Amino acid sequence: MTLMTKLMSAAAGLALTAGAALAEPALIFDLGGKFDKSFNEAAFNGAQRWAEETGGTFRDIELQSEAQREQALRRFAESGANPIVMTGFAFADALSQVAADYPDTKFAVIDVNWLDFPNVRGIGFAEHEGSYLVGMMAAQASKTGTVSFIGGMDIPLIRKFACGFAQGAKAANADINVVANMTGTTPAAWNDPVKGSELTKAQISQGSDVVFAAAGGTGVGVLQTAADEGILSIGVDSNQNYLHPGKVLTSMLKRVDNAVFDAMTQGTDLETGNFTMTLANGGVGYAMDEHNASLVTADMQAMVDAAAAKIGDGSLSVHDYTTDDSCPALSF
Repeated sequence: MTLMTKLMSAAAGLALTAGAALAEPALIFDLGGKFDKSFNEAAFNGAQRWAEETGGTFRDIELQSEAQREQALRRFAESGANPIVMTGFAFADALSQVAADYPDTKFAVIDVNWLDFPNVRGIGFAEHEGSYLVGMMAAQASKTGTVSFIGGMDIPLIRKFACGFAQGAKAANADINVVANMTGTTPAAWNDPVKGSELTKAQISQGSDVVFAAAGGTGVGVLQTAADEGILSIGVDSNQNYLHPGKVLTSMLKRVDNAVFDAMTQGTDLETGNFTMTLANGGVGYAMDEHNASLVTADMQAMVDAAAAKIGDGSLSVHDYTTDDSCPALSF
């Protein structure tokens, strides 16, 4: 190889490296804020882990209104961000308007796994499977025979959580009573801890002594009120056991952090298509740590783990509300 050829090869390599450096990933959070201690924060944790492990940097934005979804997507795409990761089903429409306009940009979207674009990775979760496990645990821990669920925005995705929870509770105790409420019908339902507190008190008055919240930032109010009123709570998405040690029975883990980490790790080589993260592939589960160890007996954990194994190998099927908009175990 001549000196000139070597220099040209080195220059090409530097150009490629510079191009890769410019392809900084971006993360767009759903309404409710980056530090909601739940869904958005799980996404942020995944991005932070990627940055710490690779030394890379990412850009992010917290939306203040629905109107900003498409605007944020276009701004990041125009500025060369790649891939662009979004958290939440509500990005489906905006992404549908934007994806084809930026064919060289890769997009990854959490909770949307039905779009068909060659540059989009859709990531769904088997929330009903993880919710089934914590429902079993709730029924076993309950002393009153009544457990409850508080959802954020009343949408099929959140009913999927509620339905799985009710199925698990009734599998552990056929006589258990399950109460369910949603916070609202607009995106504001994801960030209303005061309403979450009010619903928790109302459910306690109906006999609930274990409450599961799948409500984003609203859930912070649920867990706080449960702790104040002396009942157990169940966190969601992130491990929320630490928020009230000894008072949070467990948390239904939805590994949004792993989905974001994987997308950023693949970078511009992001594998596109639609994927589902399940109990079998580590996408959902429940949390055990020093903060809830005293609340979960060996028998409780054995029952839940046995069910998890059956769900994982396919011998136990949990009904998915979103397949037919029905829930045999719970009336909404």
